[in-house]
Amino acid sequence: MAEKLAVLGGPKAVQTPAGNIFDWPIVTQEAEDAALGVLRRGAMSGTDVTKKFEDEYAAWQGTKYALAFSTGTAALQGAMYGCGVRTGDEIICPSVTYWASAMPVFSLGGTVVFAEVDPDTLCIDPKDLERRITKRTKAIVVVHYCGYPAPMAEIMEIANRRKIKVIEDVSHAHGGVSGGRKLGSIGHVSGMSLMSGKSLAIGEGGMLCTDDRETYEYALSLGHYERFGADIQTEELKQFLGLPIGGYKYRMHQCSSAVGRVQLKDYDARNAEILKAMNYFWDLLDGAPGIRAHRPPRGSGAEMGGWYAAHGLYRAEELGGLSITRFCQAVAAEGCSTGPGCNIPLHLHPVFNTCDIYGAGKPTRIAHSRRDLRQPPGSLPVSEKIPAMTYSVPWFKFCRQNIIEEHANAFRKVAENYKLLLDSDPGNPPTLGGWHFFSHR
Repeated sequence: MAEKLAVLGGPKAVQTPAGNIFDWPIVTQEAEDAALGVLRRGAMSGTDVTKKFEDEYAAWQGTKYALAFSTGTAALQGAMYGCGVRTGDEIICPSVTYWASAMPVFSLGGTVVFAEVDPDTLCIDPKDLERRITKRTKAIVVVHYCGYPAPMAEIMEIANRRKIKVIEDVSHAHGGVSGGRKLGSIGHVSGMSLMSGKSLAIGEGGMLCTDDRETYEYALSLGHYERFGADIQTEELKQFLGLPIGGYKYRMHQCSSAVGRVQLKDYDARNAEILKAMNYFWDLLDGAPGIRAHRPPRGSGAEMGGWYAAHGLYRAEELGGLSITRFCQAVAAEGCSTGPGCNIPLHLHPVFNTCDIYGAGKPTRIAHSRRDLRQPPGSLPVSEKIPAMTYSVPWFKFCRQNIIEEHANAFRKVAENYKLLLDSDPGNPPTLGGWHFFSHR
């Protein structure tokens, strides 16, 4: 028997007040005291707390080195520079991601070639990735999108065989696991945002992690002038000590470092609770038509990290072609926050096609290229369809089963009664999702 949907005047599926189940970040008295300690001794612009945070982060991450940055965007730029990206070089990056995964390459004189994503993982497709490698490819940026571990074993095999560096963007997936290793410790270097919306939230900041001393030192040289001194071991850098090579100032504010030390100590327990809650949510929806969990298969050796910006996969063909827009409208009417789409594919934005950022007399994307590698609409058909195949789901921070059950029922109720919505379906607008989409890095 069909249930009357809330959007058509029926009762809402979600009735219980959410309380603090969605509140984030969690800031304890210990974290407040740590920040105040920095303020009271006037140490905001120092590095003593930051270096302790780096040591603890490297140990947690499982890498030899960690380098704190002012933002995740800066950390990714440092990773690119550390991998040797320079004028005329290319990186390969998925088009479905936040802009910071790719745009820092422009400031290094390089450019980006976008690759397709897999429609089930939403991560870069290794097969499409390999066919885009050229003699000018210097690095691959792998994004563990919405917490889902990318297929690192396949990617590393390609990269090592082709002698190309791999940069992991772990901004969505702190603590995730692939093949028994933490995401961020598998590639040659990793960069990640730690801003206040992320699952590992310290306020504002980023972190770079690597096992390679030279990569670490080149990243440091770009914007950490006060640490670019006698400890540098890379011979090519020694003649430039004292000034930041990139002309940037990228140190982390020590209030963030202080809060970060506390948040890192508590993170594994909080992450475990999030994983328990989110897996319970998706288990409840197993078998519901038209909707799929965005999580690794059980027994795959991969585990979500933090479940930042949690999303689901939509299969309209199972719901009579019902648009993702109408589906989300109906779920939201049930009292459950959701919305259609994800990041709009970057290759469609004018900044990657017509913008001359630095006055080179041609679009920056091709300013130092020997070919026009711009990718017009239709060039990445899978990526261009992804926003109509995805939707946001609640990001539960605590496993309170009654509340999670009500939210899951909102999705199941709409999915199982989709026929009631077909006649009133306006279809999708021309664009779904957004360029920013998630909280800023």
